[in-house]
Amino acid sequence: MTPTTTPKQVASERPDPSVLRKAAIASGRAIDYRGKVDVKPIPHFDLDRTIFNTLEGGIPRFVMKTRIGKEPHWRSDAAAKIEREYSGARDGHPLPEVNPALLRFLVEECDFDVEHADGSFLDHLYFCFEYNVHHFPTASPIVSLLHSILGTGTNTFAMSAEKIPSLRGYLTDFEFRHIAAFPAVLRLLYDLPLRRDLHANAGRLACLREVDFHQVINNEPMKLSGEDFFIQLNYQLIHLIDFLPVANWETHANDTSFILFRALYAFLKDNGRLLANVDYDPPSRMRRVLKGERPSLAAYLPTLIPVPLSERMAAKSVRQFSKRIGHSLDYTLHFS
Repeated sequence: MTPTTTPKQVASERPDPSVLRKAAIASGRAIDYRGKVDVKPIPHFDLDRTIFNTLEGGIPRFVMKTRIGKEPHWRSDAAAKIEREYSGARDGHPLPEVNPALLRFLVEECDFDVEHADGSFLDHLYFCFEYNVHHFPTASPIVSLLHSILGTGTNTFAMSAEKIPSLRGYLTDFEFRHIAAFPAVLRLLYDLPLRRDLHANAGRLACLREVDFHQVINNEPMKLSGEDFFIQLNYQLIHLIDFLPVANWETHANDTSFILFRALYAFLKDNGRLLANVDYDPPSRMRRVLKGERPSLAAYLPTLIPVPLSERMAAKSVRQFSKRIGHSLDYTLHFS
């Protein structure tokens, strides 16, 4: 979008989702499309044009590049089936209108000019918005549309903290609260202590009264009620769907977003807190042989990193990103 783009144009020119995104929206499932796609490297892929441009270190950058610098080429029959299912799903779920004043603010005051792992960053935001409309109708999809406006996990910001009062004026209290919380909760989930504490206290989650933590953009303290916290975790789960490997899940089991998705899905489902419609069937057996994907030896080597080590590497990266901007990862769970 350019500064001359009108809110009406933004609303009418919503991105056409990729085939993979259409599949998720239509089915409400995270699916391994092994055998239905050929996964190939993106020619001349440039990590510095993505939200991961702030990632430092030769090894972390190489690992990230091998994970996201590729794209699916769909078998024609599989793609056609997904297109039909998506069209049917959309017929039953018209997308709600977004406040034109909010759209104007996004166009004139924010900068989303950065690529995502699959298309533009706005493509990702609109996917989350549309999935939310279809599969989490009890919670505002505006949160999914703007979940990263106050910061990503890699210290990129679509707007400055000084504009927060203006943004807040276009949102309900619920929407602003969850949008402000999203970047921080995402980092806390990648960092390991919060997940350990949640599992350790699984028997008294009904008594979770409040969670205290710090916003990413300005390190201001904030809190969510126990009810809001579990709603927030469902927003996080929807976001993670868009980062999953398209195929060969067994081989890519150490992908950090996939690790977190599996952990969060299991936690929410096992504890009766899965509020959004998100289905997931873990791989039934281990198959290390790739199908429809032929990475170079160098690109294959990162898939051999053990899952626990991959988790620790992700946690270390999050702590480094927060330290650079003076963001505290401290939090407190309050139980009644």
